[in-house]
Formats: sequence, C-alpha cells, structure tokens
Amino acid sequence: MGQALLVSVDLDKGSEILRILDEAGLRVSVALWALLEEYNDWRLVLASRRLDQGTQMEAYGLVNDALRAAGFLVEDKPSLVILPMTDPTVRTLRRIFSKTSAVAGMRLGGQQIGKRWIEDAYVYRIS
Repeated sequence: MGQALLVSVDLDKGSEILRILDEAGLRVSVALWALLEEYNDWRLVLASRRLDQGTQMEAYGLVNDALRAAGFLVEDKPSLVILPMTDPTVRTLRRIFSKTSAVAGMRLGGQQIGKRWIEDAYVYRIS
C-alpha cells in the first residue's frame, strides 16, 4: 500500500493549528509534518516546554482545549504527536537547525534524526 501524500490542505491546517497554539500561549518550539516509520503515515509533530509541564495526557488536553476554544472542528484535527523537549529527535533537530535563519518550508527526510527514522518531513518551526 502506498503512503499518503502531504497536500496543501494539510499544510494549511498545520499552519492554522500552530497559529491557534501560539495564540493560546503554548509557545511551540518544534512543529513539523513528518512521515514517521513508527506510524507509517503523516503526523503533525509538536514540542513545547509548556506541553512538558504535565503528563502526556495533559499535553494533548491542552492542545485539544486550545483548538476547541478557537472553533477548530474535532473532525478536522490531524493525527498529532507531542514529543517532550528532551526527546532525542527534538534535541537533534534543535541542535542542527535552531540557529538556521529560515526553516519554515524546509523539507527533511530519508534520514535518522535522533532515534527516529523520518521518511519525509515539512518543517514549520525549529527554535
């Protein structure tokens, strides 16, 4: 079975979610669409110190609450992965790209980043 393509609707949805989370004060440091080997489909990957302050379940709750408050429909929400800032993949991305002046729109893929194989990725933010 072939892998799904990331299309402009997904890219726009990811941008909207990131805007909503920023407005909610969640200060996302890492945001990207990634085709991860462990899921075999596209996931919107997020990492934020604010999301690290509680349990994983609480982090997803904060994201869902922010989206709901902004009127973002649950059925429009893509599959999300919230990683801790200490995750090896997040740490490697930040070490390599946090000083890069413009990462928005950058494509990554076909490589091991931290402890994850990333087949393909579209970056919104790495700071």
